[in-house]
Amino acid sequence: MADEILQERRGHVQLITINRPEARNAMNRAAAIALSDALDAAELDDDVWVIVLTGAGDKAFSAGMDLKAFATGEFPVTDKGFGGITQRVCPKPIIAAVNGSALAGGFEMMISCDMVVAADHAKFGIPEAKRGLVAGGGGLIRLGKLIPIAIAYEMALTGDPIDATRALELGLINAVVPGDQVIEGALALAERIAANAPLAVRTSKSVMKSSLEITEAEAWNLNNEAFGMIGRSADAMEGAIAFAEKRAPNWQGK
Repeated sequence: MADEILQERRGHVQLITINRPEARNAMNRAAAIALSDALDAAELDDDVWVIVLTGAGDKAFSAGMDLKAFATGEFPVTDKGFGGITQRVCPKPIIAAVNGSALAGGFEMMISCDMVVAADHAKFGIPEAKRGLVAGGGGLIRLGKLIPIAIAYEMALTGDPIDATRALELGLINAVVPGDQVIEGALALAERIAANAPLAVRTSKSVMKSSLEITEAEAWNLNNEAFGMIGRSADAMEGAIAFAEKRAPNWQGK
């Protein structure tokens, strides 16, 4: 199971790689469990501030469900959803480094992440309707919140993919880079985030995500509570002192 997922620490960034290039990084049960376990560990590790998720090789981020494994009765779902990620509530930022196609369940894993850096040859889509199916890993729930609803309908109902240029135009992804630079591009974004106070980053993510699902009045209550909590934190004091002393802050995550 350990071979299904590779991990590497880069400072405060955890790089997690789906390691099934021979299967276009399609998810079987072992890969789903291994990825879920890796994400659980990264969430619990106080030294990990940002997570980058990618796929091995240059063909696919993930092709979704491994149909050969599915035919034998395997289903790549954990208590955190498809691939161990699509129903996960992670307090830390997750960046997808999309090194190739992200289709079906692979696309749903990608949009479960918070930000995306994509290779210029990447393709994105939920083609399930072409196979008499529906996207069951969150694509029908999330996609219309990420891009204009008419375009989301088009992608879901035609099953046709879009390319990286179109995805960037729609705001579905953050950046497009040459294929051989996608990991470094995602890590560079992660390091920009990791330069900031981790408690403030996690709280900002939480408020923004929660505000999408509640009324504006409720969002203001949440925002004000978060602002007060952060204002009393050790990192807020450290940020002010470091600014006054013209030095880099030493964040503690407290």
